[in-house]
Amino acid sequence: MINVLFVCLGNICRSPMAEAIFRDRITKAGLTDQVEVDSAGTGNWHVGKRPHEGTIEILEKYHVDHEQLSARQVEKTDLENFDYIIAMDASNLGNLHRLKNEKPSGEIHRLLDFVPDVKTEDVPDPYFTGNFVEVYDLVDVGCEKLLSYIREQKNI
Repeated sequence: MINVLFVCLGNICRSPMAEAIFRDRITKAGLTDQVEVDSAGTGNWHVGKRPHEGTIEILEKYHVDHEQLSARQVEKTDLENFDYIIAMDASNLGNLHRLKNEKPSGEIHRLLDFVPDVKTEDVPDPYFTGNFVEVYDLVDVGCEKLLSYIREQKNI
């Protein structure tokens, strides 16, 4: 089983959005028996909470299931248990690198590292910007490119 973890700050906006979109993509690709997905936040403020209403609204607009989403905090063991750990921005990436042991078992990337033609390296935090449409668009294309990368890497 290939395990993918999306990480943002509080796990109520960007990373649960990415989890839901990526899960939708692996379901449509018939890969649910080969790929599992989860999300977490580097902070603990929202543990146990549902996603932000802006995240829920945009996911519903595009008919992406979000019912299973609940915030949790990233743990050191996640860096050993996930094959792909995907940060939403440079700050999250830095926090993950500070959390890791000598060498994590999986690859750690920013989501937009997989989208070479995008004008930004970080997915902006809609908790602060309020722009869930922009975030959805970036996360959607990032998930598309990430899935292509994984399929090529793992030959699935």
